[in-house]
Amino acid sequence: MMRKTFKNSLKWSVSIAVITFVLAAIFSIFSNYILDGLTWILGIIVVFTIVFIGIVFDMIGIASTSADEIPFHSMAANKVYGSKYAIRIVRNADKVASFCNDVIGDIAGIVSGTASAIVIVQLAIQFSIGSGSVKEYVISVLFTSFIAAFTVGGKAFGKTFAINYSKQIILQAGKLFQFLDEKFHIVIIKENRKR
Repeated sequence: MMRKTFKNSLKWSVSIAVITFVLAAIFSIFSNYILDGLTWILGIIVVFTIVFIGIVFDMIGIASTSADEIPFHSMAANKVYGSKYAIRIVRNADKVASFCNDVIGDIAGIVSGTASAIVIVQLAIQFSIGSGSVKEYVISVLFTSFIAAFTVGGKAFGKTFAINYSKQIILQAGKLFQFLDEKFHIVIIKENRKR
């Protein structure tokens, strides 16, 4: 039993590491491509969008671990759209939380940091601030501190919200998963009949 659990855990860890590598590369390339040639104002919007994505996925991860499976069975019996997929999310809460909180959350944090550095350089160029000057240092410290505060504050709010409204959040995620499965044949989580 323990050997099987270890084997499954190791397999999941390797899979998630590979997925993280691929997604981090995609996020970095995409954000750098978008930020290239943008004004610093639009750059700030891109940075906040990346941070917001991290907060939303963090909420889904927390909601998956705190949601109760029972209400979704009642919804599934009444054929509520997304309820069967919500059951899949709750039954795979450990993997969902790991993916949402660790993979997407950490990638969003790293990419937002890189994007912030690009925005700071754009600000310095726009306002003719010398590289390594006191002004550039102050802007860098203020901007990165503000992004960090927004990230941590947003995640703190998101965690409370996710715990109190886990059922609603997971049902919405279930609706999205069902839509992706039905329209594009993309199965995010396979059905697991074991509790």
